[in-house]
Amino acid sequence: MAVAQNGAQHTDTDAFRGARFIDADLNGVTFRSCDLRGMKIVDSWLMNVSVSGEVKNFLVEGIDIAPLVQAELDRQFPERALVRSMETADDYRAAWTTVEQRWAETVERAGKLADTAAYERVDDEWSLVETLRHLVFATDAWVGSTIVDDLAPYHRLGLTHTSYPREAALALGIDLDADPTFDEVLAVRADRQALVRGIVDALTDDDLARVSDRPPAPGYEKQPRKVGRCLRVVMNEECEHRRYAVRDLAVLEAR
Repeated sequence: MAVAQNGAQHTDTDAFRGARFIDADLNGVTFRSCDLRGMKIVDSWLMNVSVSGEVKNFLVEGIDIAPLVQAELDRQFPERALVRSMETADDYRAAWTTVEQRWAETVERAGKLADTAAYERVDDEWSLVETLRHLVFATDAWVGSTIVDDLAPYHRLGLTHTSYPREAALALGIDLDADPTFDEVLAVRADRQALVRGIVDALTDDDLARVSDRPPAPGYEKQPRKVGRCLRVVMNEECEHRRYAVRDLAVLEAR
């Protein structure tokens, strides 16, 4: 069995696939972007544990807690269920209106904190500025590229997901090392929100079924994607990243 030294970091490895940890001290261990499917934890101490990600068939003491978690998330963030249930163009318009309103409330809430709060990371998660920059990229990719068919939709202040190759991001004209002000990011963000608003305002049920052959960005699988699917991806990104932002704002407010 591979044994990790204290503080060691293991990246892009399958060295622990199928491993068994018995009477091991994993106190303080962090698993980020890991494939933990099929993991089994038996007779262990699970206190002060934080789990986030795609949660399905998650048994605790023989009880699948995934539906309970999803129900509670939907209760706290009802826009998630609204987006999930979208079928008609009117549904998409209503969902986007709600998403816009929730984000406006979140940005206003952040504005009541110290000026540096928007740049502060909590538990090494993205800051609010980084989160908004990522949503700019998500809109550029899934709306600007796929729906609008823009050949160069990517704003330099966008932020790709962490697993996207740095060289590929730079080739798109994205400045990963940029240090924009909060107001600069909000201005770009407002422009991208307006782009989505214009599309959903004019959306018809037939439009939802229109197919785009342009991928969101280089490296994405080339396949036909319906407009409805692309808009759903953007709205899911909006919902989930606002959830993360609200979580971290609560920590910053408590400080």
